[in-house]
Amino acid sequence: MAQLEGNLNPFFQAMCRAQTLQLPHKRSSMVSLDSIRRDPRWRDPNLHEVISMLSHPMDPVKSNAAAYLQHLCYENDRIKQEVRHLNGVPILVGLLDHPKAEVHRKACGALRNISFGKDHNNKMAIKNCDGIQALVRLLRKTSSMEVKELVTGTLWNLSSHEPLKMMVINHGLQTLTDEIIIPHSGWKRDLVDPSKLQSAEWTTVFKNTSGCLRNVSSDGAEARQRLRECEGLVAALLHALQSAVVNKDTDNKSVENCVCILRNLSYHVHKEIPGAERFQEPHGNHLMRSIGHPKKNETDCFSGKRPKGCTLDLPKCTELMKGLELLYQPEVVRLYLSLLTCSHNHNTLEAAAGALQNLAAGHWWSSYIRATVRKEKGLPILVELLRSDVDKAVRAVAIALRNLAMDRRNKDLIGNYALRDLVGNLPCGQQHPAKNLEGDTVVSILNTIHEIITDNPENARLLIQGHAVQKLVAINKSSQSARETKAASHVLQTIWAYKDLRNTLNKAGWNKSHFKVSSGKQGSDDITLPLMDKTQGQKIAACIFIKSSSK
Repeated sequence: MAQLEGNLNPFFQAMCRAQTLQLPHKRSSMVSLDSIRRDPRWRDPNLHEVISMLSHPMDPVKSNAAAYLQHLCYENDRIKQEVRHLNGVPILVGLLDHPKAEVHRKACGALRNISFGKDHNNKMAIKNCDGIQALVRLLRKTSSMEVKELVTGTLWNLSSHEPLKMMVINHGLQTLTDEIIIPHSGWKRDLVDPSKLQSAEWTTVFKNTSGCLRNVSSDGAEARQRLRECEGLVAALLHALQSAVVNKDTDNKSVENCVCILRNLSYHVHKEIPGAERFQEPHGNHLMRSIGHPKKNETDCFSGKRPKGCTLDLPKCTELMKGLELLYQPEVVRLYLSLLTCSHNHNTLEAAAGALQNLAAGHWWSSYIRATVRKEKGLPILVELLRSDVDKAVRAVAIALRNLAMDRRNKDLIGNYALRDLVGNLPCGQQHPAKNLEGDTVVSILNTIHEIITDNPENARLLIQGHAVQKLVAINKSSQSARETKAASHVLQTIWAYKDLRNTLNKAGWNKSHFKVSSGKQGSDDITLPLMDKTQGQKIAACIFIKSSSK
């Protein structure tokens, strides 16, 4: 021991003799070093010395050096860069496989701090020495909750870098699901009685892991499909959210992460699931098929009165749904609507509305989704959220209403009850309302209004009566955004196409010139459209993916 200590910096000699260095992974726990630093005989080791100690034969020296690096790297980008340049990252990654818990725990803590931040070179350095594989191995073998938190926190940080997302999926997806998501969600594969399912545990390790999967779920079609097909993942996430609703705990970060994952996995599900062609509807018949057969006992979701139109009979499930099939079952609508009702987390609200938006898109099984939203009285919930002051929530709800309005009965109801709030969110030319919504949100609202009045002269009449024309003309004439101008002009042209409404417009002081596209607007889109007698079409907007990270 004396010979080994003689090769150490005096600072580390003192630590080895005292054997008192018990550093957790947070910066605030360096108390045990203070007494050593106050001794005038010692100096702090330089970074090169600290990194060299990571390879020392004595395990206490390894763990103390790793702990000191963790402290130095906390929110210090310069030190992180120096550690990388001094080749400290491969040594730390190698220590993840060390048999002593104290050594691999401290090494993982240092890597977590090094991987946090905007410098993606640090993340790539960990990847280049097979750090992702080493982290997953450590997660499999450890029983320490603290180590699991450090491993999943590091993977969360790494997953925020686009080039590493598929690598995290390839090496860690099933392990993260089996070791963390399923056990902490309360869901069990072999439990038949739903009443015995346990509540979710909103632990730090679950938050880290769901944050990591939230990041990788935004990587594209291949990533989405891998997550959809991951055994137990979708069922566990849905169960965790059901637990949150039942226990009225819907505002935490883990719930937000789970909803965002499911929202991302619902994106383009009608195109990407195996055998998707089985669910496709003839394009020209989608509105007729959305009507279905009359049901005498269905009531208006706003007023409680029996509707004049018809509704869609939902298919009966003959088999227990599992895996990715759970993503698009009508029953999942109730869960998202509950979150929209209960949660105060703006990101959760946006994601739940985005999931409904995605499921209601296209001409497939979405007909049942649209009918279910109406049946579960979800339209008033969405309309209420149009009054939110949160831009991204208003945008997601507006696009969801647009897709839901592809159902004829929904279109009537949305026209009656949502047009006023949609118009209220529009700016008046260059004067924006108190909410000051972003341009993308304004365009989404205009596109939704366009869908609501397309092939529906009564809704167009309601729009005129709601004094929307003044705002639409002002946007068309004076907006600095070419996209806003184009969207407003589409609405105006659709209104003018209804000849029976022109007399009403003329009496209000409007003429044909007000409904033409204003000249001189510059933009990447072609906005020189003719004045048409009829405008029809649906464009489904993509959902927005949100990145997240962890310290």
